[in-house]
Amino acid sequence: MRTENCLVELGTEELPPKALKSLGEAFATQFEAALSQADLSFDSVSWFAAPRRLAVYVSGLAEGQANKVVEKRGPAVSAAFDADGNPTKAAQGWARGNGIDVADAERLVTDKGEWLLHKAHVPGQSVAELLEGLINQAVSKLPIPKPMRWGNYNTQFIRPVHTLCVLYGSEVVNVSVLGLTSGRVVQGHRFHGEGRFELDHADNYASALEQQYVLADFEARKDKVRQQLEDAAQSLSLKPDYNEDLLEEIASLVEWPVVLQAGFDESFLAVPKEALIYTMKDDQKYVPLLDSDDALSNTFLFVTNIESRDASQVISGNEKVIRPRLADAEFFFNSDKKTTLESRLESLETVLFQKQLGTLKEKSERISALSAFIASQIDANETQAARAGLLAKTDLMSNMVMEFPDVQGVMGKYYALNDGEDAPVAEALYEQYMPRFAGDALPSSGVSASVALADKLDTLVGIFGIGQLPKGDKDPFALRRAAIGVLRIVTELSLPLDLETLISKAIDVYGDKLTNAETQSQVVDFVLGRFTALLQDQAIAIDVIQAVAARRPTKPADYLARVHAVDKFRALEEAEALAAANKRVANILAKQNVEVTDSVNIDESLLAEEAEKALYVELKAAQKEVDIAVPSQDYTRILTALATLRNVIDNFFDNVMVMADDEAVKNNRLALLSLLRQLFLTTADISILAKS
Repeated sequence: MRTENCLVELGTEELPPKALKSLGEAFATQFEAALSQADLSFDSVSWFAAPRRLAVYVSGLAEGQANKVVEKRGPAVSAAFDADGNPTKAAQGWARGNGIDVADAERLVTDKGEWLLHKAHVPGQSVAELLEGLINQAVSKLPIPKPMRWGNYNTQFIRPVHTLCVLYGSEVVNVSVLGLTSGRVVQGHRFHGEGRFELDHADNYASALEQQYVLADFEARKDKVRQQLEDAAQSLSLKPDYNEDLLEEIASLVEWPVVLQAGFDESFLAVPKEALIYTMKDDQKYVPLLDSDDALSNTFLFVTNIESRDASQVISGNEKVIRPRLADAEFFFNSDKKTTLESRLESLETVLFQKQLGTLKEKSERISALSAFIASQIDANETQAARAGLLAKTDLMSNMVMEFPDVQGVMGKYYALNDGEDAPVAEALYEQYMPRFAGDALPSSGVSASVALADKLDTLVGIFGIGQLPKGDKDPFALRRAAIGVLRIVTELSLPLDLETLISKAIDVYGDKLTNAETQSQVVDFVLGRFTALLQDQAIAIDVIQAVAARRPTKPADYLARVHAVDKFRALEEAEALAAANKRVANILAKQNVEVTDSVNIDESLLAEEAEKALYVELKAAQKEVDIAVPSQDYTRILTALATLRNVIDNFFDNVMVMADDEAVKNNRLALLSLLRQLFLTTADISILAKS
């Protein structure tokens, strides 16, 4: 069957830059799914996306569906004919529905009987017949939260669509999509080259557009922006400050990227760089430049969509645009410095944290008390922690943060230093929100860690305390992120903190505001539950996590130590057999209603069999190792010692009947198994690692 490469392009007005990549990917995904569902064979599907176009390119698309033979089973032969061998009404109706006579039907013989059968030959439809439905199907499933109408059309899309190009090789496929009839017309660059031109072949799409100053390939365009930024910065011996999100947004704003260099008055550098960087990147999509010490330069880069004959005019225009924004930041900074953070405390009374939980001032007072308590637990400065907690939210009332919300915390640090606060206090105001996202840095000091933990725990306890638990994907107070932040701070900084203690203190600080009697256990379980996602990101197997979770250790650092020990144990040759033995022991004890406790009494005089005597000796030796290792949380040492028990455990089960007729002997053997189980449970429930 003939194959050709196929192109479908929607020529639009400027698409939302933050949605462009997801729209391009979704178009390809949905179109590929539609092709597969239609049984059209193809080699691959790729996508293009630029500010004024979405396109999919299908390589090796078959010109039509393959012919099919569809088997249609009729009634059983016993029901298809009467006693005289004449067709029944059921057989005649089935045959008529298939356009045949009963006499033309074939027979299907199985071990369950014999049926009438018709093999219908269904010819495949051509690409030309199918494409309109497939394109419309893909377009209808694009992620468009707010579709719009335009002109006299009744159709809706994310932006007005002006051209529709559908080519199968060099042939135009006649389809109707979004009120447009397909052709071979494609939009060029808005200012360079031809406004519209005709495309001769699907294979020439990218190259023809490039001649018209359009880089249609999103990733290629993004890479070009990146390379130009890096080259321009290197020529100035500076570093460009951007991330992938900013790079993708810039690439979504231009069809023909050209990087230019501009600057602003050095006097603006007296303003904290974070505020200047925020307004350059977030408001203007400019790329700031940093020196080797990460100090901000007054030179910046920006990406334009044209190759100007007089670039100085473009540069001058952008410098005029950025100046008033920087002037605003300068004004806010200078005016804010006239008011101390402490004097802003009263204004926090006017802002609600949450209706039932009170104002931001009340939250600040709670954070202060909880910060001091946490600092006492980790040998940090309690006075500084309490002070930082009290001032933590005051910069929210500054002009700078009201104008540029993303610099909260950052400005608190600068204003605190301006007020003469201790350096650790100022740093804690900045670091209270850490970690802000996956992979973000952690607080750098005990004071900062205390405030960061207090802020997150206050929110968790408060929201759980009024019964507003997160449900499904709804988490308006970002409680999951807060819980993961707590775990990361405690584990990665190796802080000796117990969640039960911290959450109990947070509940006490709230006083009588909380109404949920289950707050303590629910918050502990919720925070511990975040370990699963956190550890799976580190390639820890789910059964390892579950084995530790079954013991519910509430000290995060201790929890992590157990996980790493079990993970190493799982790789040992003895692990599988010991896990199975633990499962067997757990089942035996459960059936006999034997509760595993820390205190197990074994009567040596009742140990009759050599196998049980040997097990007892080895268990006593292992217990000494466990007792030595537990205080230092050396769970690897514990499990390594217990791994040596494999042979004596196997020997015990091979040669000893646990359920002896003598009640005393039976109970003594159950106690022996209880001791074995208790030693393993010191670290985790190893039985969960058993494969069956």
